[in-house]
Amino acid sequence: MSKEISFEDFQKVDIRKGTIVKVNDFPKARKPAYQLHVDFGDLGIKKSSAQITDLYTKEELLHKQVTAIVNFKPRQIANFMSECLILGVYNKNGNVVLLEYSKEIKNGEQIR
Repeated sequence: MSKEISFEDFQKVDIRKGTIVKVNDFPKARKPAYQLHVDFGDLGIKKSSAQITDLYTKEELLHKQVTAIVNFKPRQIANFMSECLILGVYNKNGNVVLLEYSKEIKNGEQIR
């Protein structure tokens, strides 16, 4: 069971849509991961480390729209500074499936 939060708590989380513009392998990560560079429009490009190598190739990820939390404090992961958290759902095999959009949305649009 998840812990209840207030609506005010939810309003503190800044969830935005962005487009992946660069994907690199991340060999120094403890678990297999990619280094993603995501364009959030007016917010600029933010970096993220994502453990999504099981289901996605670098080519599949390039230009893919993703959903991310953009107001976490940056986090050092090996030699890489992760600035946002890409959102997804764990499938039955424990792999992350990225959230998909049914229509194209402008980079930087806020999820509410």
